[in-house]
Amino acid sequence: MTKCSLKNNLIKSAVFFLLLLILSPLNTKAQAVYQPYSYQFYQKLNSTQYSTETRQHTALKPFLIDSIMLPHYDSLMNLNVQTRDSWLGRKIYNEHLIESNTDNSHFYADILPDLTLGRDFAGGGKNTFLRSFGVQVGGDINDKFYYYVSAYNNRSIFPNYINAFIDQSEVVPGQTYGDVGENVQNWNYFTAVTSYTPSKYLNISLAYDKNFIGDGYRSMLLSDNASNYTSLKLTGKLGNVQYMSMWSYMIDPLAPELVNKTRGKWGTFQYLDWNVNNRLSLGFFQSIIWANRSELDGLRGFEPAYLNPIIFLRPLESSDPGSPDKMHLGLNTKYKILNNLSVYGQFLLGEFTAKEFFSGNGYLHNKWGAQLGFRSFDSFGVKSLNLLGEFNTARPYTYTHFDPVSNYGHFSQPLAHPLGANFREFVGIANYSINRFDFSLQGNFSTYGLDPDDQSNYGKNIFKSYNDYENLYGNYVGQGLKTNLTFVDTRVSYLLNPKYNLRFELGATLRQERNEFGRETSGVITVGLRSSFRNLYYDF
Repeated sequence: MTKCSLKNNLIKSAVFFLLLLILSPLNTKAQAVYQPYSYQFYQKLNSTQYSTETRQHTALKPFLIDSIMLPHYDSLMNLNVQTRDSWLGRKIYNEHLIESNTDNSHFYADILPDLTLGRDFAGGGKNTFLRSFGVQVGGDINDKFYYYVSAYNNRSIFPNYINAFIDQSEVVPGQTYGDVGENVQNWNYFTAVTSYTPSKYLNISLAYDKNFIGDGYRSMLLSDNASNYTSLKLTGKLGNVQYMSMWSYMIDPLAPELVNKTRGKWGTFQYLDWNVNNRLSLGFFQSIIWANRSELDGLRGFEPAYLNPIIFLRPLESSDPGSPDKMHLGLNTKYKILNNLSVYGQFLLGEFTAKEFFSGNGYLHNKWGAQLGFRSFDSFGVKSLNLLGEFNTARPYTYTHFDPVSNYGHFSQPLAHPLGANFREFVGIANYSINRFDFSLQGNFSTYGLDPDDQSNYGKNIFKSYNDYENLYGNYVGQGLKTNLTFVDTRVSYLLNPKYNLRFELGATLRQERNEFGRETSGVITVGLRSSFRNLYYDF
């Protein structure tokens, strides 16, 4: 990039941030409550977020609880709370373990047990368990500044398919480093968020956390599938428009070391959400990933030009397969057909060559992913019966790059869909709540193409360079070793304390992966005492 263009981008960035600072004091009334993202909890807010009577921005997660969500949120945080005379009874059923409230501040702290026992009846009669103890601390000051920290010490025996994933990726799914070759896993995991909301127009957060963009269970743009990463995020809202710009630092443990033993990467993400009316929302997405080093230039570091927070800064990147930086463009949309029924969709574009895109010849560098789904609340007139149905697909080599470090992944897992690329997937989820009982049923049905050996690259593994492709033309979804995956999960839980989601839970999971070499089946029944709000995906 030339000095002139760099100077122009820095000037644009300075003007943008100055406008934010000018707008911030215009209204001092702000809301700063941060709620960690969990699909199972967030779907309970559907009747507020997806009603035709509201015009909420629903795609960016985690949410900052605003005045419209607050009554519904408070009702969930105080679900069926009864007067308890004893201190122990209040702490088990009603309150945070430690809590302090004043006119200007709120503080809380909890111990978070996550203890389960299980048996994999289809996986050789293997006993499984999870022993996780965590703590969380959070609070706010003057309804403007919010902080949240959680940390966990974990020990577990997983089903065989998760152990196989850990051996291959060296990572416990969605968390941190795993113990390769070990049956018993030990690891630590933490999250930290600081958030400042100077006005209703602006929120600034610095976090070691995850992010999610979309209205579905999965996201083809940016999901919470991978481990936590460090990010600085600005989120502005003016009228019916919400805008987010985020800068992140990530790492790929298995990427080749080229310079100074660094495997780091940087990312910038922008998302603009426009609520056209109470029914229609349109969202526009952009991300750019670049390695912290290059083979020619050595250690690269942060690119100052990407401080420019304006979306579509470098739209030509998507048509240049030779660019050292990996760019994605995306569209996210939803439409409320009925008061309790919405349809949504996403389209992600990795690389694009117009004359090849519409020819249908399976050109390697036409890389895209798509999503189409629906979600409903109070379905069929049954209160708190929430349904979701979703289809996801990504063409071979989507999210990949010629330099594996610059792919769309972090900590050995994709930043978007857990299956990577070269797949089709159908997901169905039903949730029902009555009093303190929660019931869930989920089914995933996927088809994808695996690499039959380590030397092959049919486009599913986004951590391989696309320079090592099999065919320049004739690529199709499911190429390679065609594999079918069935995943069914059902859970029943009884909520003890809504403040930190303390609950008794009984679960059953069936997973079967089939291809021409045979099938691998896992059937696990678990029972446990669980707590906290966090998403961890094992449905891959």
